[in-house]
Amino acid sequence: MAKTVPNKTAKTVEKTTAGNPVFPGWYADPEGAIFGKKYWIYPTFSAVYEKQVFFDAFSSPDLVNWTKHARILDTTAVKWAKKAIWAPAIVEKKGKYFLFFGANDIQSDNEIGGIGVAVANKPEGPFKDYLGKPLIDKFHNGAQPIDQFVFKDKDGQYYMIYGGWRHCNIAKLKDDFTGFTTFEDGTTFKEITPEGYVEGPFMFEKGGKYYFMWSEGGWGGPDYRVAYAIADSPMGPFKRISTILAQDPQVATSAGHHSVMHDPKSDDWYIVYHRRPLGDTGRDHRVTCIDRMTFDEKGFIQPVKITQEGVAKQKIK
Repeated sequence: MAKTVPNKTAKTVEKTTAGNPVFPGWYADPEGAIFGKKYWIYPTFSAVYEKQVFFDAFSSPDLVNWTKHARILDTTAVKWAKKAIWAPAIVEKKGKYFLFFGANDIQSDNEIGGIGVAVANKPEGPFKDYLGKPLIDKFHNGAQPIDQFVFKDKDGQYYMIYGGWRHCNIAKLKDDFTGFTTFEDGTTFKEITPEGYVEGPFMFEKGGKYYFMWSEGGWGGPDYRVAYAIADSPMGPFKRISTILAQDPQVATSAGHHSVMHDPKSDDWYIVYHRRPLGDTGRDHRVTCIDRMTFDEKGFIQPVKITQEGVAKQKIK
C-alpha cells in the first residue's frame, strides 16, 4: 500500500481580515462590547421563537479570530422566560456583568414576559436570573418591552433605551439595576421616538454629542436598515439625519439591528450588525457581520460600506 507523504510545502494561511459573517451560524441582533483586552459579541440565536431559549457569546483578541462560548444563559436559569430570548445588551459594573434581554414576545400587559436581566462574574457567564421576574413587563407609551440597550452617560447614570412596535422609551436605571428612578417631572418612561423608528435602539457619545441610532423597515424584508440622529442630551430631541446602513444588492440584504464597538484609545469605530445572505429568503437566516464606521469632518456618520472581507486585524490598545 502506498504511503501518504505529508505536503511539507503547505502552509497555514493566516487570516488578515475577519470575513463576513465573522462566525458561522444563524445569529442576529448582535451586541458588541469590549471587556479588558477582548472584543465580545452577544447575539440572538436566529430561529423560530420556540427554539430561541439560549444565548451564545463570541470573543476575540483581534476582531478576526473568534471563540464561541456556548449557552452562556438559557431558560433553565430564567424561570419566567419560555421563548423568544432576544437582542441581549451587556454592561460591566463593579466586577459584575449584567446581561439584559427580551423574552416571550409579549403582545399585551396581560402576558408574562418583557425585559429581564441576568448576572455573572465573567463575560462568558454562566449567567443567572438577577431579579426572578422581568424588569419591564408592561407596555409604556406604546413600546413593546424588547430591544433594550443600556447606555452609561458621562456622569455615571445608566439609562435603558428600548422599545418595539415603533415606539422608543428612555428610563433611568437604579444604581443596582433592580428597577428605575423617576425623572424630575415624576415620570419613569419618556418617549424619544424619532421619525422612522421601528426597533433596535443604540446610543453612544462622541465629542459631547449624543448619537442615537435605530432600525427601520421590517426585519424579515430586504429593506431593513439603520438610521441615526444627534442631540445634546440622551433625552433628545432626536431629528432623523439619514440612513447609514442598508442592503447592497451585490453583497447582502436586510442589514440592520446593530451595535457599535469603539476602543477609547483608538480612532477606529466598528458597526456590528446582522444581514441576510444574497438569494436567501429564509426568515431566520441572518448572520453577524462587522464593518468599519467613519465620520466626516463635521461629525456626521458616513454611509457604511458593507463588505464580504470584513475588518482588518486590530488588537485593543
